[in-house]
Amino acid sequence: MKRFKMIDEDFICDVCFKEVESLKYTARDHCPYCLCGKHVDNNPGDRQNNCNGILKPINIDKHKNSYKIVYKCVKCGEIKRNIMANDDDFDILLNIISNQDK
Repeated sequence: MKRFKMIDEDFICDVCFKEVESLKYTARDHCPYCLCGKHVDNNPGDRQNNCNGILKPINIDKHKNSYKIVYKCVKCGEIKRNIMANDDDFDILLNIISNQDK
């Protein structure tokens, strides 16, 4: 069973270089501007993965009353999923959804 570790911290995005503030309601794991993340967790929030590759959004999955962003690590190829945040760029989400069938 996966274990969630609450680490919610500010960071500078390694892709778009924007300052990203903590969410204050759950652990932030990706940039709300470009939706990319960094492959640093084995289990959510544990910061125990040394890959450090960029997690690029490749798909969106429906999850209960919300959506999960599907990521693929550009370094190791691992697929990860994480629930979208309230402040994620909705235009980027729509673009990912519209390109799913292509």
